[in-house]
Amino acid sequence: MKFGGTSVEDAQAMGRTTAIVRSRREKGLEAVVVVSAMAKVTDLLLSAASAAGRGDKAGALAIGARLRHRHIDTSSALLQGERCVRVQQALHTEFDALDDLLRGIAAVGELTPRTNDLVVSFGERLSSRMMAEALEQQELQGVHVDARSCIITDASYGKAVPQNAAIEAKLAAIVLPLIEAGKTPVMGGFIGSTAEGVTTTLGRGGSDFTAALVGGGMHAGAIEIWTDVNGIMTTDPRICPDALRVKTISFEEAAELAYFGAKVLHPATILPAVQKSIPVWVLNSRNAENEGTKITAMAAKCASPFKSIAAKKRLTIIDVVASRMLMSHGYLKAVFDVFDKYKCAIDMVSTSEVSISLTVDSNQQLPEICAELAKIADVKMEGHKALVCLVGEDIRGHNGIAGQVFSAISHVNVRMISQGASEINMSFMIDEEDVEEAVRSLHNHFFANPDETVFDVANRVQLQGKA
Repeated sequence: MKFGGTSVEDAQAMGRTTAIVRSRREKGLEAVVVVSAMAKVTDLLLSAASAAGRGDKAGALAIGARLRHRHIDTSSALLQGERCVRVQQALHTEFDALDDLLRGIAAVGELTPRTNDLVVSFGERLSSRMMAEALEQQELQGVHVDARSCIITDASYGKAVPQNAAIEAKLAAIVLPLIEAGKTPVMGGFIGSTAEGVTTTLGRGGSDFTAALVGGGMHAGAIEIWTDVNGIMTTDPRICPDALRVKTISFEEAAELAYFGAKVLHPATILPAVQKSIPVWVLNSRNAENEGTKITAMAAKCASPFKSIAAKKRLTIIDVVASRMLMSHGYLKAVFDVFDKYKCAIDMVSTSEVSISLTVDSNQQLPEICAELAKIADVKMEGHKALVCLVGEDIRGHNGIAGQVFSAISHVNVRMISQGASEINMSFMIDEEDVEEAVRSLHNHFFANPDETVFDVANRVQLQGKA
């Protein structure tokens, strides 16, 4: 069971989380609990590390003081008596260590990726300790496990790669005996350590990844991702208030959606579950009665060709025109080697006889990338673009589907199109300012008469009632 930052953001949220764990234990289920840092804590820790790296010791320590007060206040509201005193002593010890670390960074005036990982690891270390005590207080046998003792990774700080065999061995040695003793192990997500014990992180969204690694490593019956939405939706409800909950979706569809901007899941999350055929549930800790979305190996058949529409903003199109080499042997490799050198991920590619168009996240190194590309080709860059992605396993069986898509957005200028690389996704690039209009038009066209076996229409009925 993985609980996100909003599920542990304060004492009230932790109380809801405790009740959810109780509901599973009362059904006779054994559970491992993985928690994120309290909401917004990771961002503040990153700010503190950055301030210290700039030599702003006072600013960094001020952020640390704010976080200390928040965690102490939350523990006071959550825990009672001797338990509260004991936990607060542990919290103060951790925050003293954080303050010393920030002073050290400020004194050196340099923030390395390794040290940055150590700073941001405090969020999960603190929240998991409080959550374990909250479960123990409620007689749910909570016991804290430092995730760094189980989640073994390489030394790629900031986005460490898990070592699956080592993780499985550690889980068997550390966590399995606790479960066999009737305990509820609680660990922080997102963090791990190298084989030598140096703290690492799995990258943003890594708490989901931790849950899947633990679920996969322990051959769990299910992995539950508890967040603050009722599962995976047909599109972003902030764009389309009548978005529907998708009841069931395939691993492949969910992975495509996660990569192309759906915020509910981290793309890598699903891999350990796919490999072991473990179903993943996406559930709402603020509405625990909702059935959520079930992600399984095989997709349910659906009358609509699409399950969901995702959008990814802040992208840049780079046009690389081979005026001199005319797509000679080795040209494509030379182009992609430049992106590899700067570790810049490419979202979409389109090629013609003499040119390549690529879309990338708008990162700070684009000027350097374009300067290197200019040595072998003419380069043009266009920013403020967005990618709209329609995902569904049933695209394969629908004739004329591209015609329907582009008829629905005939009033929007489309800059690039991609279909075929994946049989379950159709993607195109448009201007950022057109995203909301395009998504609404597509949603109105493809989800006007939803298949009730796959989509939850209750939300739509309520909206119509209000209207």
